[in-house]
Amino acid sequence: MFLVQISRLFFFVTIITLLSACDKNVVFEKNVKIPESQWDINNPIRLDAEIKDTLTPFNMYVNLRNGSRYQYSNLFLFFTTTTPGGIIAHDTIEVTLADDRGKWLGNGIGDIKDNRILFKRNFHFPRTGIYKFELQQAMRVNPLLQIADVGIRIEKAQ
Repeated sequence: MFLVQISRLFFFVTIITLLSACDKNVVFEKNVKIPESQWDINNPIRLDAEIKDTLTPFNMYVNLRNGSRYQYSNLFLFFTTTTPGGIIAHDTIEVTLADDRGKWLGNGIGDIKDNRILFKRNFHFPRTGIYKFELQQAMRVNPLLQIADVGIRIEKAQ
């Protein structure tokens, strides 16, 4: 009986270790639920990430979950970054969510599709500290329906 408990404990510890090792390159990831899946242009997503490394190259992704009844094949975003030194950078991003035939590009089973879109590749943060990120929907429709979650992911480039 004791050996069975030890082997079960070893199995669970091994699984937890393997699962946590999969994302060892992730420096920051946070997603925000959009209330009622209706993203209002006046409700930007604001995220703060502490960056401690200026030497390693990073990749930054936009995470987006959309419903299968989303009316468009793409989505435009305004992406604002504020550095710890107060420098502000504005970007406009077009996120493609469906191919030319209307097939969703995201992963998922059922009504919700998960998308991870590479936004910046192999870049370096200029200084350490708290970076402020803001994502705002930039479509001509307000509110934008069928957008369930929005966020960012920062990971070490490989």
